[in-house]
Amino acid sequence: MLSDVTDFLTSGGPVLYGILLISIILWILILDRYWFFTRESQTLCRQQQDKWQSLESHETWHALKIRNQLVSQTQIEFERYRSVIQLLVVICPLMGLLGTVTGMINVFDVMAITGTGNARAMASGISMATVPTMAGMVVSLVGLYFKTRFDGMAKKQLDIFKDRLLK
Repeated sequence: MLSDVTDFLTSGGPVLYGILLISIILWILILDRYWFFTRESQTLCRQQQDKWQSLESHETWHALKIRNQLVSQTQIEFERYRSVIQLLVVICPLMGLLGTVTGMINVFDVMAITGTGNARAMASGISMATVPTMAGMVVSLVGLYFKTRFDGMAKKQLDIFKDRLLK
């Protein structure tokens, strides 16, 4: 199995190693955010709600400013790493495009040296042109799915948290 992965990375050229690095970073961030939203966010909301409940009055100007602060702190935690995930999602197709360009440059180099009749020599360059594009798109689509899912989870949980502070 390791040799298959190595062959795949070799067929895609050096850009594919960059896409692999981006995908590893992306998955680390996705797992972190998934852990946060499934395990830690409820605890954070409960702690913030306890701070709100410990106030004597909830109707004063000062209390409303504290409420806004608690909501902002919670929102910051909900948004952590989501912009980095979005950035990596945008970078992946661009890295794939870079792989396409470098692969096509290889094809043109082979054509310049051997002529247009050697299809076997051009095949490695064509593979180097198409594999990174596919890999970049796949990583980007997976990242986009989780980014959208985390946006929805954050909005839902933040709305519930805000409603609980009003009670």
